[in-house]
Amino acid sequence: MSTPLIGIVTSRIKRKGATAMYLNEAYVQAVLRNGGAPVLIPLGLPEETLRLILNRVDGIIFSGGGDVDPKVYHSQKHPKVAGVDKDRDRVELSLFEDVLQTSKPFLGICRGFQVLNVALGGTLYEDILDQHTGGMRHSWHPEYPRDYPAHPVQVAEESRLAKILGAPMVQVNSLHHQGIRDLAPRLKATAFSPDGIVEGVEMTDHPFCLAVQWHPEAMQAVPQMRQIFQALIQTASENR
Repeated sequence: MSTPLIGIVTSRIKRKGATAMYLNEAYVQAVLRNGGAPVLIPLGLPEETLRLILNRVDGIIFSGGGDVDPKVYHSQKHPKVAGVDKDRDRVELSLFEDVLQTSKPFLGICRGFQVLNVALGGTLYEDILDQHTGGMRHSWHPEYPRDYPAHPVQVAEESRLAKILGAPMVQVNSLHHQGIRDLAPRLKATAFSPDGIVEGVEMTDHPFCLAVQWHPEAMQAVPQMRQIFQALIQTASENR
């Protein structure tokens, strides 16, 4: 199997008056350790440059980060909405449109999971505890390590995710406060937390469209979490 290039979308932060692009190293290491070559995708790029990068890479990872601007899915700003970056929304929505048109394999993680739902016409809870009846705590960082197994998720039988994980239930970490409210029509829900929040989605009419609400890159000591990256990288290699 040839080594595929896996693009990973970065985040933007401001420190001491300077703007920086960043990505948690766990994403890079997860791609490397599972057979891929990571390529970081910066923000602020025009659409034509994003398409050029997309044409060169074999797969994409939409990483975690701040909240999607509620205006994107026609909702109202909530006091707990944080980390909105309108340019990142633009970049990722543009990339999603192109990966869907080109059938490029991709994995969405946490924010990436939420952006996929929004890109396809779904909506989000701006804050699960405030807006979802019976919602449990889903944000366990920084009080606990990023790899802390916060709760189980039930995985739908016969789904791509179930075949990858090889188990009907897995323990996952949980670093988010938002979640899917209305599932986008083209998506199939494949995993659920105990309070009913959707934790996994996929598309049956795409070669490899998989997204999870948790952070498997931070749980690489668990074989099932490595298998998520291995599945993406294997598909990306086969589709080169």
